[in-house]
Amino acid sequence: MQSQTKRRLSPEELDALMSGSAGIGCRVEAELTDGWFNTAYRVRLDDGRAAVVKLAPPAEVPVLRYERGIMATEAMVYRRLATLPGVPAPELLHAGKDFLAVSVLEGTTWDKAGDLPEAPQRALRRELGAITARLHTLTSEDGRFGYPAEEAALSSPDWRTAFTAMVDALLEDAARWQSELGVTPGEIRTLVADGGYALDEVTKPALIHFDLWPGNIFIDGSRIVGLIDHERAFWGDPAAELVSLVFGGDTGPDSDLVRGYTEAGGVLDFTPAFQHRLALYQLYLSLLLIIEFGPRGYDNAEHLAFCRSYLADNLARLRALR
Repeated sequence: MQSQTKRRLSPEELDALMSGSAGIGCRVEAELTDGWFNTAYRVRLDDGRAAVVKLAPPAEVPVLRYERGIMATEAMVYRRLATLPGVPAPELLHAGKDFLAVSVLEGTTWDKAGDLPEAPQRALRRELGAITARLHTLTSEDGRFGYPAEEAALSSPDWRTAFTAMVDALLEDAARWQSELGVTPGEIRTLVADGGYALDEVTKPALIHFDLWPGNIFIDGSRIVGLIDHERAFWGDPAAELVSLVFGGDTGPDSDLVRGYTEAGGVLDFTPAFQHRLALYQLYLSLLLIIEFGPRGYDNAEHLAFCRSYLADNLARLRALR
């Protein structure tokens, strides 16, 4: 995917970056073009190991508020996952201010695995639910909600304040990039305020990946071998994870995914307040997907049409709750 936020280096420049920052050089084997924000290269390190190097956007390139410092967020998540059994992920090999290098996973991303038979598909969804429940056992060390990066300045001791700030930051970005949302900022803020009672039920800041669509889940046969791209992660409500998980299949209370989540000790209660919060998080993602067209410079009419339809559906869902 082409994006103005991507920072491309020549093989010689990448080798110099790794040698100077990580103390080990590399040989570029291929650019990995599926990403929509960072640049990623598959490389062979000088010691023979295969690795993936991700590069943050150049410092002078404008990004959305929540995207400030998210390379460090991804590195933090990999470090935390290294101490958490049962959540497969690449190994963090090196990390700098504007890059990280991770080990290469076996298998392929779920979206490229082709049509799987029903039984393996259901088993994988159940396993994904269990992995997600274990992921949500990680909590912020300072007890704060929101985005971990200090550069974003989007965190708070309580979830309602943090989430409201996250939405406000997106609306400020929308104004900056003149995003056409088809809804006024005032109505969006009102819809968020209406759900304040439900947001207040969240008292424990769990680690939320918030981008667990099939393209960020590696599988090898009938097992999940790794979750990748943790850069969007924040400390918040486990209900928010369903927003991206639904792109891979059913996430309802009787689904295989929720069954696996519950069997692993997770709790998703699907009360009216839970459903209200879920609708707010769907609104948040739909806003994000449209507003990021500005700084990234996408030229993809089909994707934009999907995003607008997704936003309209989520607005209708929240308006019906008023």
